[in-house]
Amino acid sequence: MIIDMCVTPPHREVLLGLLEPMPHLSGYHQLYGTNEGMRRFVENFTVDDFILMMDEAGIDLAVLHGEDQETTFKKKIPNQLVAEVVNSHPERFLGFAGVDPHKGKTAVRELRRAVSELGFKGAMISPWEHLLFSDDERYFPIYEACIELGIPIWIHASVNFSRQIPMEYGHPLRLDRVAVRFPELKIIAGHAGWPWVLEMVAVAWRHPNVYLDISGIRQKYMGMPNTGWEPLIHYGNTVIQDKVLFATAWPLLPLDQAVRDVMGLPLKEKVRRKWLGENAARLLGIKLPSMEKDA
Repeated sequence: MIIDMCVTPPHREVLLGLLEPMPHLSGYHQLYGTNEGMRRFVENFTVDDFILMMDEAGIDLAVLHGEDQETTFKKKIPNQLVAEVVNSHPERFLGFAGVDPHKGKTAVRELRRAVSELGFKGAMISPWEHLLFSDDERYFPIYEACIELGIPIWIHASVNFSRQIPMEYGHPLRLDRVAVRFPELKIIAGHAGWPWVLEMVAVAWRHPNVYLDISGIRQKYMGMPNTGWEPLIHYGNTVIQDKVLFATAWPLLPLDQAVRDVMGLPLKEKVRRKWLGENAARLLGIKLPSMEKDA
């Protein structure tokens, strides 16, 4: 089973929004590229088209992320919209709720609603777009709610390409502080901490509830020397092999390309299966036949 732990909802409204010029995201537009051909593609894109892409890549389940950076940048992917996409193909999608820590109790209420009423299985925050570090006290009520609800939270932990926002907001050592204060909190470190990969590996190794996803940067580079990814391949094949989660951050990475890239990494075959889906299934509480056999 292959589970993609980080996907932008394949909804026309959301995808068109990604093409709109936002000053703090200009670096992303330059890095990943936008043009009129992409706009025409998005205007005709459907959820069924995305399901076909999943089938062609061999991906069984995609976790769709809501977002809420409304206070800082008026940027939002509403959880209700995510729920509509999830409900269109509930056998292929799960939802993670976007929450804005600047909204205080309102954010916590929204998270509880997303879980209890919409059936979401996790939360998502992006500290660099909240202009906060992940160990800021304004996140604490959200972390406490996640523990109470028994859900993981995806936290951006890597470089950002904004050029207007310091990249230090994504440093994984901030997650170490969070994990020390909230040892029961299930944390998914988004984008695996690059360029601070060794520190990210150490945080995941020392905390039982810290995981990392490999989205956003082409996975083929993880198997190349002198890219900074060497610690992930070494330790991801051994001591943290149960902590690595496949993800794409689609549309930043094509689904089929990402799967092929992981297939080409120098991983033990049992480890590759864990990275691609078994670790995510355990984290999300999904029972797989192979897991029952191992048990």
